[in-house]
Order: sequence, then structure tokens, then C-alpha cells
Amino acid sequence: MIRSMTGYGRGECMLYGRKFSVEIKSVNHRYGEVSIKLPRILNSLEERVKKELNERVKRGKVDVYINFETFSKKDISVKVNSALCESYIDAMNSARTEFGLKDEVTLSLVSRLPDVFTIEKMPESEELLAEMWEALEASLKTALNKFIEMREREGIAIEKDLIEKHTIISSLTGKVAERAPFVVSEYEKRLRAALNEVLQDMSIDQNRIIQETLIYADRTCVDEELVRMKSHLSQFKEIIELGDAVGRKLDFLMQEINREINTIGSKSNDIELTRLVVDLKSELEKVREQIQNIE
Repeated sequence: MIRSMTGYGRGECMLYGRKFSVEIKSVNHRYGEVSIKLPRILNSLEERVKKELNERVKRGKVDVYINFETFSKKDISVKVNSALCESYIDAMNSARTEFGLKDEVTLSLVSRLPDVFTIEKMPESEELLAEMWEALEASLKTALNKFIEMREREGIAIEKDLIEKHTIISSLTGKVAERAPFVVSEYEKRLRAALNEVLQDMSIDQNRIIQETLIYADRTCVDEELVRMKSHLSQFKEIIELGDAVGRKLDFLMQEINREINTIGSKSNDIELTRLVVDLKSELEKVREQIQNIE
């Protein structure tokens, strides 16, 4: 199935007293580019997140936002700076004695003093990382599934449009193939008419007419280009039906088709063929624009 390069997905998981939320969004990009924003405490898990994304997302500029909240005693601890606290108490007792103050030193008072209590994050351990990854992975997979579902829904509409464009281009190519043989015979008729008008009653060199006609036929022959066009169009349909990450393949194939159309146009000295070439270029440009949206 063809996928769009734009998408959005969100996932949450609460596990072991920790809450993880993951948001994924993407826009069109020529290649695959992943940007991950996460809290510092999760830095050691960034490569695992990137690996999950790279396995399922092949193309597009993807931004991942990871938020983390903890309610687990395992993750944080509050420490008392005993030396600092003792110094504060000694200083306050000294001030009370010196200035005859009556208030007592209380816990409530001490707790408001700077740096008496400090919050420390627990050091990383294999057990801690395993628990965190379990919760993060669950929220990441939920977000990824929703993200890819959205890409696939948009991909269905793109695939339908590409199939329609393939039908139109194939039809126009068929009309070029039908018209091409008549171009030479009409040239011969115009050449004879022109010579008759100029030479009037004088005899016309039939061999010269045949020679000029053959030269014109060789110069304007588009048989090879049409064979390659039909081959490219066949590949176009196969790639669409194949699905998956086919954007870059289609982009390259459109360059080849464009080359054949330009060659046919350069050889064309016929109004009808020129009109068909213009129509082909118009449809091909629509396809190339649409392909920029495909993963």
C-alpha cells in the first residue's frame, strides 16, 4: 500500500508510576530525517526510539516529541544537607541569644532555607532502564500505529489519483502511436503538392521525393521512444501496485518518462502530435507533484 509522507500519531502509557506520552508528526522530505526531542533522563533510550522509527518509516521529515512524568520513589529522592542545616540552626540560635529573640527554630522554618533539601534523580541502572523502556515502547508503538494509519489513509487517495493519471498518460501515448505513422505520409503529400506548384508542368524526380521522405521519416520516427514509454508505464503501474516506500522509485521513473516525452516533442513537426505532447507533459507534471507526497 502506498503511504503519504504526512501524518500524525499520539500514544500514552502509565506504568510503574511513570507516565509517557509520545507525539509523532511528519512532512514531505526528499529523504528520511528523524528528529527526537526527549527529557535528558531518557537520553540513553534515544537510539532505541530511532531504531523503531527507522524500521517502519522510510521517508519524510519526522519529528518525535516525548514527555515523561514520574510518580515513582525509585526515580527521585530528597536529601538533607546536614552540614548546611546544622550551620543554619547554629546561626539562628546564636542570633536568638545575641538579640534576645523569642521564636524557636522549627522544621517549617528550616525547610524554607535555601539548599537544605535537595532533589536527586536516581542513577541509571539496567532495571530502571528496562522499566522505562517498557512504558516508553508501549506509548511509542501506539503513536507509530496511529501515525502510519493516517499515512495509509492518505495514501489510498494518492494511489487512486495516480492510477487515474496512469490511464490518461497511457491513452495519450496510444494516440501518439496512432498518429505517428500518418505524419510521414502527410509530409510526402505536402512535399509533392509544393513541388507541383513550383515546377508546374515540369517532371518531378520521384527518387528525390522518396529520398526526402525517407530522411524525414528517419528524423521524426518515435518508435523507440514509444516502446520505452510503454515499458516505463508498465513499470509505473507495477510499482503502484507493489506499494510500500516507492516514492523515490516513482520519482526516478518519472524522470525517464519525461525524457521520452521531450524527445518525442523535439522530433514532432506535426500540430496534432505537438498537442498530444503538451497534454502528456501536463499530466506528467501532475504525477510528479503527487509523487512528492509519497513515502
